[in-house]
Amino acid sequence: MQKDFDAVIIAGGAELLPQPPGQENKPLVWPYWPTKLRTSSSHEEGCERDWAVATKRLEGKGGKVDKLIACRVEWKDGKMQEVADSEFEMKADLVLLAMGFVSPVAQVLDAFGVDKDARGNARATTDGPGCYKTNVKKVYAAGDMRRGQSLVVWAIREGRQCAREVDAFLMGESVLPR
Repeated sequence: MQKDFDAVIIAGGAELLPQPPGQENKPLVWPYWPTKLRTSSSHEEGCERDWAVATKRLEGKGGKVDKLIACRVEWKDGKMQEVADSEFEMKADLVLLAMGFVSPVAQVLDAFGVDKDARGNARATTDGPGCYKTNVKKVYAAGDMRRGQSLVVWAIREGRQCAREVDAFLMGESVLPR
């Protein structure tokens, strides 16, 4: 069932995993990418970081998202489990879904009615007016969600281009760079 949202960008959000340690345990992780807390300049500019949080649902009125219902989770034996009585709300007027390096969750695309390509990624063009739009009105896709597993530089580029298209859609024009 198609819903009418202000804009949904299927591309960043709540971290499911627990907070990583400040220092990596090199003997434990080598030769894999070290698991440790990384803080970027964006984090340093000011934001709240939260860990082990799962989104349960989006809510709103009149087809507009106004809150996200989430809960705390624990990881046991590689499986995520909801912490009892941990549900909470977050105000939201724009929802960004970051799906990471795995293929898109088919249920998410299906819930929005988004067409998929042969590999199961969200189908959206990257050229011309209205690029990054999916077949669903006001739903955009970029980065790994659209192209599949790829380099972070592609996700950044597509995220910026997609943001410009959403800005143009919402404001009637955009001064953001392409």
